[in-house]
Amino acid sequence: MDPAGNTQAFRAFANDQDPEAAQKEPSRLPMLIAVGVAVVVVLAVVIYFVS
Repeated sequence: MDPAGNTQAFRAFANDQDPEAAQKEPSRLPMLIAVGVAVVVVLAVVIYFVS
């Protein structure tokens, strides 16, 4: 087994970019903001009912 051949094959694999895999993920910021707002609303309701 030739280690240089394996390294070259790995580098070729690592440098090969699939156009679909290179697409950016959609932003998760709106989802995080919505979850944060929901948590604040639930806490406000709980505090309202407790007091």
